[in-house]
Amino acid sequence: MENISVIGSGTMGNGIAHVFAQSGFKVNLVDISQDALDKALKTIEKNLDRMLAKEKIDEATKKATLGNITTHTDLKAGVENADLVVEAATENVDIKLNIFRDLDKFTKPECILSSNTSSIPITKIGSVTNRADKVIGMHFMNPVPVMKLVEVIRGYATSDEVTNSIMEASKKLGKVPVEVNDYPGFISNRILMPMINEAIISLFEGVAGVEEIDTVMKLGMAHPMGPLQLADFIGLDVCLSIMNVLHEGFGNPKYAPCPLLVNMVTAGYLGVKSGEGFYSWNHGTKDLVVSKQFAKK
Repeated sequence: MENISVIGSGTMGNGIAHVFAQSGFKVNLVDISQDALDKALKTIEKNLDRMLAKEKIDEATKKATLGNITTHTDLKAGVENADLVVEAATENVDIKLNIFRDLDKFTKPECILSSNTSSIPITKIGSVTNRADKVIGMHFMNPVPVMKLVEVIRGYATSDEVTNSIMEASKKLGKVPVEVNDYPGFISNRILMPMINEAIISLFEGVAGVEEIDTVMKLGMAHPMGPLQLADFIGLDVCLSIMNVLHEGFGNPKYAPCPLLVNMVTAGYLGVKSGEGFYSWNHGTKDLVVSKQFAKK
């Protein structure tokens, strides 16, 4: 496995491209927008400069990493020589299924097709290809260059050989792969998202305020950030999408998204990406400022 194609150059895609390239793989980074690709390369260089300043890498590693990445706006050209494709496009089931239909046509028969999806079933993704045994989930955590975990999700038809190959590839990236089976939310989001949703319900019901809820979880449960702050970083739209997947997948009312979460997403209060969520982020992300709508009067 030498040639890697990463589909999507957003936050997750450029991070995935970064870690593969830094580990010596040849990476084709594919996006429909050249502007997005240019922005991704700048982000990767900025992150490498940060690592350089901390003496985690040297100048030669930075140069080699950037030299290992080639950008493409044409999907076929970007994946036709790939040994492994990692899809990191928008978390939308229709978009992902269409991408995998195309990947099945454009890649070599032996190419492994993986998705960085955080909630969409790998079995469902594999079902639109003619190689379901070679379709697998590689759920990286954000920020990808820093976080060690890769949640490796095997679909119903994913082969042992492909699973073992992806586990080994993840280790070559310096990551810790954990194998899980393909059920709604996998493990990470099946546990995390209901916790975030419960924090939102507690706020919605007036049990405690934003700062109080997050402080309890940080100081009492040793979480590095509170669930409401984390929700803002993830994106409230993403949280809602995953809660809907859990609710629909299990048919259990305990996974129903909080009405406050639904209203905030509908109104465009998405967290860091929109500048406002449970906290106000227009000033940056270093200082925590509770959003005016939740501030104590």
